[in-house]
Amino acid sequence: MDTKGYSIRNIAIIAHVDHGKTTLVDAMLKQSGIFRANEAVQECILDTLDLERERGITIMAKNTSVWYRDTKINIVDTPGHADFGGEVERILKMVDGVLLLVDAAEGPMPQTRFVLHKALQQRLVPIVVINKIDKTEARPQEVLNEIYDLFIDLDADEDLLDFPVLYAIGREGVAKRDLKDESPDLRPLFETIIQTIPAPQPLRSDTLQILISNLDYDNYIGRLAIGRIFSGKIQVGQEVAITKLDSAFQKAKVVRLFVFEGLKRQSVPQAMQGEIVAIAGIEDIKIGETITLPSNPVAMPSITVDEPTLSMIFSINKSPFAGKEGKFVTSRHLRDRLYRETLTNIALRVEPADFPEAFKVSGRGELQLAILIETMRREGYEFEVSKPKVIMKEIDGVTCEPIEEVLIDIPEAYTGAVIEAMGKRRGNMVDMVNYGSGRVRLQFEVPTRGLIGFRSEFLTLTKGEGIFNKRFLRWGRWQGDIRYRQTGALVSDREGVSTTYALHSLEDRGQFFIPPGTPVYKGMIVGEHNRSKDLHVNVCRPKKLTNIRAASADETIQLEPPRLMSLEDCIEFVNEDELIEVTPENIRMRKR
Repeated sequence: MDTKGYSIRNIAIIAHVDHGKTTLVDAMLKQSGIFRANEAVQECILDTLDLERERGITIMAKNTSVWYRDTKINIVDTPGHADFGGEVERILKMVDGVLLLVDAAEGPMPQTRFVLHKALQQRLVPIVVINKIDKTEARPQEVLNEIYDLFIDLDADEDLLDFPVLYAIGREGVAKRDLKDESPDLRPLFETIIQTIPAPQPLRSDTLQILISNLDYDNYIGRLAIGRIFSGKIQVGQEVAITKLDSAFQKAKVVRLFVFEGLKRQSVPQAMQGEIVAIAGIEDIKIGETITLPSNPVAMPSITVDEPTLSMIFSINKSPFAGKEGKFVTSRHLRDRLYRETLTNIALRVEPADFPEAFKVSGRGELQLAILIETMRREGYEFEVSKPKVIMKEIDGVTCEPIEEVLIDIPEAYTGAVIEAMGKRRGNMVDMVNYGSGRVRLQFEVPTRGLIGFRSEFLTLTKGEGIFNKRFLRWGRWQGDIRYRQTGALVSDREGVSTTYALHSLEDRGQFFIPPGTPVYKGMIVGEHNRSKDLHVNVCRPKKLTNIRAASADETIQLEPPRLMSLEDCIEFVNEDELIEVTPENIRMRKR
């Protein structure tokens, strides 16, 4: 494919979680005509991972492209959750502009601030899209004023403040320049992208420069290095040099070359400056390395990401049920899988732990680590993990910890309870806005430690009606001790199978996490105790048989439904002396 005859625009879509990025990309793909008229197209086309579909969030950044007239628009859909900020930081290197999507009711949220700040640092040209204007509680004009305030707050240059604004209903595939306009489609959005986002310009004319921002894998051709051509052109069969992260050089050959056409990769003989390409034939390349010419090797600045704030210990499973359910159970399997993850996830750090057969994995937050654990579990890995710990830092001789900015949107009635709960977790309230619609927005600065295990407490306090968002704010002075779980655990005192009779007789001691018929072992946590101390219980006790026992007696026992714990619930629940056992079939908690 020759680039003569068409121009290119490279753009990333950035937004807070659930503000409608993936839905808008769906509409752009459908309206650009990449699907046949009779082709069955699912919702959230770019959410290709099972976990993304189940949770309704974007986890991995994805590349796609659409055509508008004779212009090719390369689009990168980025995650909206703060824990996956590393994806955003590396992807912004590939583009010349950003589409900042903001919900017409919620307005700018913590992650909106984070992603916009990163975009402005790189002087990317912004287009603002106020989405979901069909909501009953939409307030587009107020939200636009808040966006201007945000740009000014982030010290945006004056030329970047003159951004175009569009109003959209992503679900219906409609965009308009003015709220009063009648628009049947996304044409105003496509035209604004072409008019506003600059065409890619070469950085230099004397060599080739491709900065690798992503890695993929194909079962037939092996590893694919994905990046943007900043200077020069590349073709199949060409000899290239890789400038490594340690400044060394390595020669390689381009075996195959692809560009993104809609949702597919299209094989091409060559590609020009400005295009986003996938290159096959370079096996041990890493994110942040540069592909250049052996005759004139010039490296580009590597990709830098913010440091991790939380760590967990991953180790081989040592419970009495170890090895029964997993396919990969050894420390070698665990080590290889974790180090493989760091190749594509640059915000993650893996290092050996202080004791054998264990690894310290550091990331941005509980959700990022939970997604990694869940992904490995589904691949057949069996292991155990510890309670998350906050990473401390010495700054000018002072012990510092990560501080998060938390934005909470709740019904007015729950304000007192939430402020009290945040106070116990060393939260400091910095702002409170009452919109007069029965809902209140609270802003806190809280140590990351204080937010471990807060999600389930928050949902209980607000009866599921609260919205909770956070982002890393700064490293701050140690805020003092925090008391976490106030209750003890119900711990099985023997191996066996839980019975209805035993669970029924112990119901007044607390809430169980297991139904009858669950295999248990000594030391396994089977429930939450009503009091602050742990209680060892026998959940396997059968009812003694007598000659006057009624056959239907057990059937009439009514048990309270157990609280079935998800992986995130377990991460929030466990204490320092407890572990989570993760297998492809079960998630259990146990005492160390």
